Amino acid sequence: MRLNLPLVVAAAFLLAACTTASEDAAKSVSGGEKVASSSSKTTVSSASTTKTTKSAEKPLSAGPKPGSQLDLEINVGDRVLFDYDKSTLSSDSRTTIGRWAEWLMAYPANKIIIEGHADERGTREYNLALGERRANAAREYLISLGVNPNRAKTISFGKERPAIPGSNENAYAQNRRAVAVLSKD
Repeated sequence: MRLNLPLVVAAAFLLAACTTASEDAAKSVSGGEKVASSSSKTTVSSASTTKTTKSAEKPLSAGPKPGSQLDLEINVGDRVLFDYDKSTLSSDSRTTIGRWAEWLMAYPANKIIIEGHADERGTREYNLALGERRANAAREYLISLGVNPNRAKTISFGKERPAIPGSNENAYAQNRRAVAVLSKD
């Protein structure tokens, strides 16, 4: 019987790879602990303790707490933007406010404050009035979608709280906004 040398070498590499994979399954976790796994349980052992946990029992918490300000910001979108010197809602703004309404319906205990903002151009008084018109436009649309008026208040900051500092069109565009903030009361 004649052996094919390349076939024998390939078989040796295959066996070596299988051995490495089983050793990888018992990698060190920390401080010399070894992890061995079965289909339903994971056993972690060390010199002092042995812990057995089911992998499906404790799913890792991913993302913000539902109904929180962070949930609103990340999963819904907490701001709508406006054109220069305008307080009319764009179609994108209406879509975002529609998501605010759905979020508020899902969390009936939550109330929001809609903050109106303006860019730095114009007088303080003019920008406070413009911020108020922007916040009111967002609130009125939210109410038209079925949200109880008692759950949404407004406040204007005018140009006093810019989201992006700067005197350029990008900063101006980001500062012309209405922002939904979870109310503390």
